[in-house]
Amino acid sequence: MQPDAEKIPPVDILTSLEVGANIIKDVVKTLPNKPGVYRMISSSLKVLYVGKAKDLKKRVVSYSHVERLPNRLKRMVSETHTMEIVTTSTEVEALLLESNLIKKLQPRYNVLLKDDKSFPYVLLTAHDYPRILKHRGPKTEKGTYFGPFANVAAVEETILTMQRLFQIRNCSDSYFQNRNRPCLQYHIKRCTAPCVGKISMGEYKDFVQSAKAFLAGKSDMVQRQLAAKMHAASEVLDFERAAEFRDSIRLLTQIQARQRINVAGVDHADVFALAQLGGRAVVQGFFFRHGRNYGTETFELVHTDGATQEEQMAAFLSQFYVEHEPPAMILCNLIPDGVEVLASSLRQQYGLKVTIECPQNGVKYDLVEHAFKNAKEYLERQYNAELTHQKQFELLQDFLNVPTIDSIEVYDNSHLQGSSAYGVLICATRKGFEKSRYRKFSIREMKSDFGGDDIAMMREVMSRRLNYKDEWPLPDLLLIDGGQAQVNAVAVILEEHNIELPIAGIAKGAVRNAGDETFYFPGKPSRKLPKDSPLLYFLQVIRDEAHRFAIGVHRAGRQKSLVKSQLDQIPGIGAKRKKMLLQHFGAAAGVGRASIEDLMTVSGISRKVAEKIYYFFHQG
Repeated sequence: MQPDAEKIPPVDILTSLEVGANIIKDVVKTLPNKPGVYRMISSSLKVLYVGKAKDLKKRVVSYSHVERLPNRLKRMVSETHTMEIVTTSTEVEALLLESNLIKKLQPRYNVLLKDDKSFPYVLLTAHDYPRILKHRGPKTEKGTYFGPFANVAAVEETILTMQRLFQIRNCSDSYFQNRNRPCLQYHIKRCTAPCVGKISMGEYKDFVQSAKAFLAGKSDMVQRQLAAKMHAASEVLDFERAAEFRDSIRLLTQIQARQRINVAGVDHADVFALAQLGGRAVVQGFFFRHGRNYGTETFELVHTDGATQEEQMAAFLSQFYVEHEPPAMILCNLIPDGVEVLASSLRQQYGLKVTIECPQNGVKYDLVEHAFKNAKEYLERQYNAELTHQKQFELLQDFLNVPTIDSIEVYDNSHLQGSSAYGVLICATRKGFEKSRYRKFSIREMKSDFGGDDIAMMREVMSRRLNYKDEWPLPDLLLIDGGQAQVNAVAVILEEHNIELPIAGIAKGAVRNAGDETFYFPGKPSRKLPKDSPLLYFLQVIRDEAHRFAIGVHRAGRQKSLVKSQLDQIPGIGAKRKKMLLQHFGAAAGVGRASIEDLMTVSGISRKVAEKIYYFFHQG
């Protein structure tokens, strides 16, 4: 993880600034007056900054006038050792190349979209009996995609709705092909069991078309179709079928009332608002598709020192749409820098006309203002939380008599009588938990008599963590979930690596969080905090976060090893059969619940092998 540019102390800022500026001046002499992309590169060959220009010569020379630069870019110039230049035919091509390079390289001094992620879609596959599923990542599978949705919960709710309304299957193709009787989804009326012929292909495709129409925002049309089918069923006295259509209409009406946004002129649109507070910048996004709100997301920007809000919004949009296809309309609370070039780049990249607007009145303005209000409230919550963290860190510095603590690494172990043993570290800073710095370690050095030696585990975890001391930034404090023995073990490892860091151990009393924690230190007497101390509560919280993470890692590892051990212990079940079984039943637990007849539906599983598997799980 690269540190924030603002925290990087210059070695000799005046000398290195002059050297960097002279390097840039030398490069400028060779530059053409053409569009292109430039990269500032350090002596260690790391890309510090990526920029684009309509005129390379005019743009790059500005970095040699260091007195006009913000501190962030002064530091960048001071670290510049060389530059790479790529000319392009147009400024639009330069912007596309810049956006992709920033996304790929994450340069230290660019305004960056922090923790960007791919958004999930709903996919209806291209199959004789299409399947509905959640999809994330490149759209490589053939089918019809709907989205993007801002979060997984919205996708899962949509899929469940499609199953309840139209009974579209969600099982894998291999599971579908090997069924000989309906599964549970059929019995709870969330699938029509096309796998065993409970519905004709034509009728199933009618349901799929209705599902596509609903997802495309044509719910009124779908409702009329359901009403027609209900009346047709009633006329032929098929009242049970008519009741099913009636229930679907009621459900659809409820969904329409909950999802319809009724914003005139906003059918497909992304709404973004940028807000700043206390040196932090966030963009709040609302995503509307087919007249429905597909969710909201808050994006944090980093390395914004010295960049205008218009430059920040431009950086956000260009990076965000590297992987996310835009709608025809993008609404912002301010006009991004270089908006015409940005719109042209989106048109060139995705082959569609995109308008980027900053509405001043009407319903579109109300949407943007609502997003801006959400962004401000998010920053205020973060700011207040940081003030609390700042106070707790100051109390901790006084308690430990340490001059500065900006980051804490907390360590914990988890195992079951020595098996599935893991050690973890989490990181807490003055801004909160830094989950990108969480790490897990599968304990390797376990002998047959290991039995859950927490001290040996802690020694291994700390040794392996310090092997990455040059890649992972060291904290200002190590907090160990354990007593004097664990603290002493960590102190020995630090001494072996010639590293000096404050160490504290936190050991709970008879009852966790009862306020009876004892704190241990290497070579010093143990101490306690008053039960009503806010610092004690803070330390309990970060200790418990490490414990939560450790338990989660241990359970996941234990489940993985359980699956492996169960199937691997069955004679005659090799890698190929194991793969087929897991693909068909999803997990070893599903294999264990299957009947002999169900097992025989899997390719390569004869009755003899099926009986062997069945009796393995049901012996005794």
